[in-house]
Parts: sequence; C-alpha cells; structure tokens
Amino acid sequence: MLLGRACADGSICGVVLLRTPRKAAFLLMSDSEFSVITPRIWQVGALCRAIADALESRFNPVAVRGEISGFSRASSGHCYFSLKDETGQLRCAMFRRAVGLLDFSPSDGELVEVRGRLGVYEPRGELQLIVESMARAGQGVLFEQFLKLKTRLEAEGLFDPARRRVLPAMPRGIGVVTSLDAAALHDVVTALQRRVPHVPVVVAPASVQGANAPVELIRALSNLYRLASGRQGLETGPLARPPIDVILLVRGGGSMEDLWAFNDERLARTLMQSPVPVISGVGHETDFTVADFVADLRAPTPTAAAELVAQPRSVSLALLDHLQVRLRDTLIRRLDGQSQRVDTLSGRLGRPSALAARRRLELASCAQHLRHAVVDAVRQHARDLQSVQSRLPQQVQRGLQGAHQRLDRAALRLGLLDPTLVLQRGYAWISDERGAAVTRARDLVTGQALHLHFAQGQADVKVTGVK
Repeated sequence: MLLGRACADGSICGVVLLRTPRKAAFLLMSDSEFSVITPRIWQVGALCRAIADALESRFNPVAVRGEISGFSRASSGHCYFSLKDETGQLRCAMFRRAVGLLDFSPSDGELVEVRGRLGVYEPRGELQLIVESMARAGQGVLFEQFLKLKTRLEAEGLFDPARRRVLPAMPRGIGVVTSLDAAALHDVVTALQRRVPHVPVVVAPASVQGANAPVELIRALSNLYRLASGRQGLETGPLARPPIDVILLVRGGGSMEDLWAFNDERLARTLMQSPVPVISGVGHETDFTVADFVADLRAPTPTAAAELVAQPRSVSLALLDHLQVRLRDTLIRRLDGQSQRVDTLSGRLGRPSALAARRRLELASCAQHLRHAVVDAVRQHARDLQSVQSRLPQQVQRGLQGAHQRLDRAALRLGLLDPTLVLQRGYAWISDERGAAVTRARDLVTGQALHLHFAQGQADVKVTGVK
C-alpha cells in the first residue's frame, strides 16, 4: 500500500508498506526513488476480496466471546448485531439458516460465544463476522444490572398492571420529553402534525444519553407534571400554556449503553408520580428498558407512541360528520312526529261535537252493560238462595241424626267405665280412714281400720295381719 506526504525540503516523499512472508517493512524514499517503484492500482472490489482472502487464510474458522449490542432481526430472518468487550467491537451477521438452529432468543447485553468466519462486506468495505453458531456464555454486566433492578422494582409493585391508566381519547395537550437534537422528536412532531394539528404540543428537552441524562429527564418530567397537575394552562392570553393530558417519553434506537439512562431507578420512581398517563417510546421494538415497564403504555417506536395518542384528524372529522347526520335525522323524525301529533290534536279541537258524540255513545254502552250485569247478578243470587233453601231441611236432619249417634256412642263408652259394674261381679273397693284407695298390702299395718265398698252397701274392717 502507498501513502504520500510532503518532505521537509519540499519534495514529495512516500511511505511504502512492503509485506514479506514474515513481517511488513516501512521504507522512506525520495521522489526519484518513488518513480522507480510503481504501486499496483487496485479496483476497490478487488482489494476488498483480496483482504477477505487474507483474513480467510489467516484466521478462519474463528471463535469469539463478547457481549451482544444493537441486535436486530430483518424481515428476511437474518440477524445483525455487534460483539463487544472493554477494548473493541466487531460487526456480525447471522443468516436465517443459522438463526433457526438457536435454542434461545438473543438480546442486547447477553454474553455469548460465537463461531464463524471473518470476512469483508464489500458494498461498504466493512469487516464483519459471519456467525454460524452461537451459545450463551453468561450475561453482560449491564444486562445483569438491568435484570436486578427490574426484579426489585417489580417486587415493589411499580410494574403492576392495575395501576396503569387509560389513555385519553382526545387529549387537549401533549407533553414530549426527548432531546431537541434527536430524530425521535422530528418523528413525533411529524406524526402529531399529520394526525392532530389542532392539539398543542409542549416539548420538555432533556439529554437521552450519557451520565447527565437521568437527571435531565427527571427535571423535564417534573416540569410537565407541574403543567399537568391542574389540567389547565399556567398563564392566560395568547401565550397561555395548554393543559397536558398525556406525556410521551421518547428516544430512538441504540445499544444497551445508549439506552441506559432509561434504566435509572430515580427515573422509574419519577414516572410513578406522573399525574397523567405516560407512554414510553424508547428504542426499537426489540429494545426494553425499565421505563417501558413503569409507564402506563409502551410503544415500539417514538412514531408509534405519537400515533397512540393522536387519532387521525380524518377520523375525528368523519365522526363529526356521522354525528351531524344522526342529529339531523333525529331532529327531522322528531319534528315529523310532533307535526303529526299537532295535526291530530287540531282535528280534535276543530270538531268537539264529534268527540262529545263519541263520548255519549261510549257512556250509553257502559250504562247498558252495567244494567245487564246487575240483572244477571240478581238472578244468579236468587237461584243460589233457592238452592240453599231446598237443601237446608235435609242438611239439618242429617246433622241431628249424626249428633244423636255420637251421643249414644259416648253414653255407651261412659257406661263401660262405671265402677259399679265391676263390684257387681263380686269385687269390693277398699279405702283407708281418709278415703284413699288401698291397692297394695304392704301399705297396711296391723290393727288399721279399713272400709269395704260393695255393689250394695259398705262394711268396716280391721287388719289382723299383713302377708
């Protein structure tokens, strides 16, 4: 390879790199010597292929250990990412065939070991590693910190779905937190201008990357919170600030290091204090941060975040047109119904004699029905009375006969209980001096006086002995 520069005496010198089988040598030559050795003029593509061949013969196959960064999956199924460590970074490509053999889903921050072949991507002249296999080798430091913080905040309830609020259908004002230099701001403003040009937007600028980014993001959110707390503008007049009904926290894609400000614990707790719903649109669809889990809703991109709160103006106009048609039809139907009712009432008021005649006919009909009903009722009561009168003697006679029969049966049962009938069969009833009946011999004592009651007459006796 030939490198040219100016020498101290004003002549043209060249630095030539000569590759020997063992090492490269640098020679400093004058312009006269330079004219002797003419370098080969390469076509760019040919030089890239030559470098690729040199890499192939020197390194491949190669195994590399590093942390995944900037992982993305194309619609073709191929995956692109970088492997990095503390001192370097290497672009990688993994084609769909190799991706289909994976037993896990790679993501940013994971520490992996890959095997593949080094080469040169000729369209851009970039060194890249074509990955043929990949295995987990543990998790990167940042990813481990992310998982620990996520687990702790989730245990505290910061990610509870029950605390997430519904987005306003038609916000009166939209707050945006992002960097003024970020492409995400342009995407959000463009989407909002296209969909809801009538809705005011308040931008609270903040750094979205770097050591100071968490503090600036928190300060920007706090400023919007003060504007949103009362749900009304802070000033009056033509420069009055609009009320904020929803806040967008947005940033474009990047590696885990680029998005690390959105994994800050202080920022997560500040998002919890928002008086209005917050949408997180940080990174791409495959990027996840702690802010995504704390926010009321996560959008895959900043543009998608804007679209979630910005119903297209055409939809609102179409809804207004539909409501206008419904209102007009309802009013027309109501007016038609009321007009018909007025016509009916006017007809009645115009001919009161006809109404009176109808009422007289109805009254006569009711009187006739009443007379027929009274006559029918009297006749029915007379028939019932005659039937009762004809049945009464028979019922009285049957009642008397039944009473006599019951009296005879009672007298018979009473006679059977007469104690004199028992005494007539030769039995006697014994009582002591008090007149109490004596039923057991052991209750007697010698010399005790007793009374014997016979069917005819009584006798007094004394006890001479008890057995």
